[in-house]
Amino acid sequence: MNINTIAGAVRRLSVMDTQIDLFEGQYPVPQGVSYNTHLIEDEKTALLDTVDARFASAWLQALLQALGGKKLDYLVISHMEPDHSGSVAALCKAYPDVTLVGNAKTFAMLDRFTQDEPVANQRLVVAEGATLSLGEHVLRFAMAPMVHWPEVMVAYEEKEKVLFSADAFGCFGSADDYDDWENEARRYYANIVGKYGVQVQALLRKAQALDIAVICPLHGPALSGERMTRAIGLYDLWSKWMPQEKGVLVAYAGFHGHTAQAAERMAACLRERGEHVALADLARVHRSYAVSEAFHYDRMVLAATTYDGAYAPAMEAFLSALKHKNLQNRTVALMENGTWAPMAAKHMRAALSEMKNMAVLDSQVTICSALSQKCCDDIATLADELTR
Repeated sequence: MNINTIAGAVRRLSVMDTQIDLFEGQYPVPQGVSYNTHLIEDEKTALLDTVDARFASAWLQALLQALGGKKLDYLVISHMEPDHSGSVAALCKAYPDVTLVGNAKTFAMLDRFTQDEPVANQRLVVAEGATLSLGEHVLRFAMAPMVHWPEVMVAYEEKEKVLFSADAFGCFGSADDYDDWENEARRYYANIVGKYGVQVQALLRKAQALDIAVICPLHGPALSGERMTRAIGLYDLWSKWMPQEKGVLVAYAGFHGHTAQAAERMAACLRERGEHVALADLARVHRSYAVSEAFHYDRMVLAATTYDGAYAPAMEAFLSALKHKNLQNRTVALMENGTWAPMAAKHMRAALSEMKNMAVLDSQVTICSALSQKCCDDIATLADELTR
């Protein structure tokens, strides 16, 4: 449990969850994930968000310490996902006079989440552009629906120039700044928010009208200076489904090693041609990492073994994830393997045809069981075509 000053009267109370293995029950978080809440002290005090219910007791103790005997006047609920709203009921028990601040959709969800422990506190319903004065500090609210739930809203504090961005600009890992922030921010974005690029663009347009010094997300470090500028630029690219940089993801799904050998040969050919390459064994690397690399680079090579007249399940799951996240604007080359009836490329083409602006090369590599010299030559030719 950490208490840090973010700017002036704004302090962050963050919990680092290192007990969790899968975020949202599906994404590995080997470095854990933080749950960030923020306290503003003025004539009135306001707390923005709570934490996962598993950490309510320690977090409430830290809040008591941070308040130093002051009354808590407002709880702003930015997002109703349980890792952020899970301690609302516990907070209301500890501070029965606190006024809850949210929008109409917030409170509809809150009542459903707290049916067994109803929350009857005074409520202040806010809408787009509404303000809440705490004294010298004023919170201005903006709705951010589907970034990434329909009730999400953000708040801008005018004096300290802080944007409380809910899940936007979040990442896996520590609440402190760390070297791998960009990769984990991209993996977070691609897998958690990636489908909602249009809605993220709408939020970015609202943010452009603000003089922002610090962005405070609900997960990961606060962003300021060059890191904040970088984050906004990346969100602009990712939310347009534009690649972050030139390079190739070589993703493969095979059974007996021959498809893997072909993918490794392709990766080597691409590196010889000066390309940045990420190589992903879809059966062994969690697909959240592969999805992140698909958002990262402008091209992909997909290699899959034929299976049950279609293609390897790990590749099927990967392409389904890309379609669900609405990935587009990529160039793709295909490689397939099959001992008696190669069918993988046909089915991968069909899956890619359901996605927007995916340029699939007509040329492909077909491996009949194991790599031959002809296959190696075909791989080199396909690498040439992909790097022209």
